[in-house]
Amino acid sequence: MKSKIQFVLCLLMGLMFINAGLDKFLHYMPMPKDMPENMVKVMAAYKEIGWLLPLVGAIEVIGGLLFIIPRTRPLGAIVILPVLTGILLANINTAPSGLPIVFVLIAILLWVIIDNREKYLPMIRK
Repeated sequence: MKSKIQFVLCLLMGLMFINAGLDKFLHYMPMPKDMPENMVKVMAAYKEIGWLLPLVGAIEVIGGLLFIIPRTRPLGAIVILPVLTGILLANINTAPSGLPIVFVLIAILLWVIIDNREKYLPMIRK
C-alpha cells in the first residue's frame, strides 16, 4: 500500500515538474492575473537572463522523468532538490501564498530521499 501511494504521489509530482519545464520552452500556460507584483518582476528578470529558464526547464523535465520511474527515483530526487529549493526561496521572498504547495512537494521529496537513503550512503562514505 505504501509503495502504491508513493508511486501515485511521485507520478503527480513528476508530471508537475515536466509540465513546468515544458512551459519554460513552449510558453503554453498563461501567467495568473493575481500574481504578486514582486513575482512578476522576478519572472521578468529571469527572462532577461536568456540561458536561465531553458536550463531550469531542462532540469525540471529530466528530473520529473527520473522521479516518475521507480528505478531512477533516487537520482530524480537529487536532480529536483535544487530546483525545489529555488522555488521555496522564491516563494518565501516574493509570493508566500504559494508556500503550502511547496511544502507538500518538499514533504514528498523528503519521503523519497529518506526512503532511499541507503542508495545515497556510498556518495558520503570514505
